[in-house]
Amino acid sequence: MNLEQILTRLAQIKEDIEKRGAELGAADMDALEAEIKELTEKRDALIKDNEKRAQLLGSLSDGGATVVRSFASPTPVQPQGNGMEADGDPYSTMEYRKAFMSHVLKGEPIPAEYRADAITKTTDIGSIIPTEVLNKIVEKIEAVGMILPLVTKTAYKGGLVIPTSTVKPVATWISEGAKSDKQKKSMGDNITFAYHKLRCAVAVTLEVDTMSLSVFETTLINNVVEAMIKKLEESIISGDGSGKPKGILTEAPESGQKINSSKPSYQDLIDAEAALPIEYETGAVWCMTKKTFMAYFGITDATGQPIGRVNYGIAGKPERFLLGRPVVVCNYLDSFAPTLAAGKAFAFLFNFADYVLNANYQMGVKKYEDNDTDDQITRAVMLVDGKVVDKNSLVIIAKKA
Repeated sequence: MNLEQILTRLAQIKEDIEKRGAELGAADMDALEAEIKELTEKRDALIKDNEKRAQLLGSLSDGGATVVRSFASPTPVQPQGNGMEADGDPYSTMEYRKAFMSHVLKGEPIPAEYRADAITKTTDIGSIIPTEVLNKIVEKIEAVGMILPLVTKTAYKGGLVIPTSTVKPVATWISEGAKSDKQKKSMGDNITFAYHKLRCAVAVTLEVDTMSLSVFETTLINNVVEAMIKKLEESIISGDGSGKPKGILTEAPESGQKINSSKPSYQDLIDAEAALPIEYETGAVWCMTKKTFMAYFGITDATGQPIGRVNYGIAGKPERFLLGRPVVVCNYLDSFAPTLAAGKAFAFLFNFADYVLNANYQMGVKKYEDNDTDDQITRAVMLVDGKVVDKNSLVIIAKKA
């Protein structure tokens, strides 16, 4: 076999191990190991011969300045004597991948030279997954991004006072030649957006940033942005307005628009729909946790049909409804439970367009290095405030005392 054929066969073995790694038995692994050993020895010998020929030709041409390509293949071949791949990553070598597979399947220890703490001096990394086998960081998924797209977003300058109208003109029927009363359009309360600074910074040691997977930086930035979105959505629902936006549930609903319930029932939905003014029906949606929704979903009418509905859109995403009204599920308010404190809200009706989130400094992600520790810092900052501008669409269902 020439060098090109050997490299082709090694690539085939590599692909076979990646696809069938968990299915390979002990006999298969031993056979592959023997074949790999034989091929790598032949490969190293041929590479050595090629290097010698190149050196001889180089010494005969202009003092060795001429670059001579490999005779075996037009593709430049890198020496493999140091156990490294061409990119210098020790975790992409066939040797480490074999050791990692043996560690997972047989429980054999990772060789000392490949252990994370031996290279990075950091004890909380554990076994490093081979680069070529897995180029992804798997993390716990958190539910974010359900509320933020629904609210009204603005970019007013902080400190700006926005008036709200409390009186609307009323038309009157008049007889021929008569005049109608002149009505003054008055301004009532004012809404002022403040400066609330939301910040998330994550420090990563230089060693970990250098030795971890190639997608680490992108994943880290996504985590920071996700953390910011989670805090924003949490404040939209339940923020107290002190150093953060004021949430929907901290608003006192209009008279008659708070329903007290001892447990989820069909009557809750009837009372809430009755309390919602007809002028605010359009756009109002239910908001509750998934657990609370399932409690309502399990209620049946007189014919035994469930009052809730779950449809599936074009992409297969669940679309939830109660009495024909959409339901937004989130984790930013309490689920109903017998131990829930009296007066605590566990569901509400609201038109999220009536909540204004003002960000006069949009989220920006910045990277820098701490000169004292060499830590790589990823930081995101934004200035934001939010308030309910019209609470007439708000109907709250709370735990009855």
